Amino acid sequence: MTDGRNRERTLVLLRHAKAEQSRDVTDAERPLTARGHADAAAAGAWLARHTMLPDVVLCSAARRTRQTWHGVALGMTGSPPEGGPTGSSPVVRYEPAAYEARPEELLALLRAVPADAGTVLLVAHNPGISLLSGLLDPERADPEGLRTTDLAVHRPTTDWATLAPGTAPLTDRHTARG
Repeated sequence: MTDGRNRERTLVLLRHAKAEQSRDVTDAERPLTARGHADAAAAGAWLARHTMLPDVVLCSAARRTRQTWHGVALGMTGSPPEGGPTGSSPVVRYEPAAYEARPEELLALLRAVPADAGTVLLVAHNPGISLLSGLLDPERADPEGLRTTDLAVHRPTTDWATLAPGTAPLTDRHTARG
């Protein structure tokens, strides 16, 4: 068993996919559009192709983020004839605190991740998720923030418990479109 000290860590920040603009439901209950579902699956396929299958998923409890995660999970596993890599099932935590969270609140959720987790996927909302990316790597973060279904890949240089501003360089970014 590893203690997480010498293990490379990967943090993937994902802004939820495109959601409906409905006035018939509360903001937290807005569902994804058809494009949003397709983009979420494309995000999962991209993660699988780049061998970034998460050990832990922290997901806002809002409907659109839960649906985004479910689409990502489907995209990661692939389906015949694609047959993408499956890997083991991640620990998934639906976090009410991630809805409308400030970057410091999202950082607190990340600090509670088990030390032995190698790859963590955080599915959340703007502006918090974009501001978190900028907080972790002020030099490389996109000043315009993350668009829907944008993935920002950070490589923390510390363990999860001591993750702090400027300690997770941004190494890759991808906008998933299905």
